[in-house]
Amino acid sequence: MNEFEQNPQSKNHDVSDSIKGFAFSFIFFVLIFVIGVVVSVVAQ
Repeated sequence: MNEFEQNPQSKNHDVSDSIKGFAFSFIFFVLIFVIGVVVSVVAQ
């Protein structure tokens, strides 16, 4: 067995980390889109 599998640094699941990463990136890009829409509407 691999020595790194016997003593992992983090014991939490990869699924929760994946969900967090997807959610944060999704919120970030939605925020950029909303800022762009607001600037576009104000500029008209």
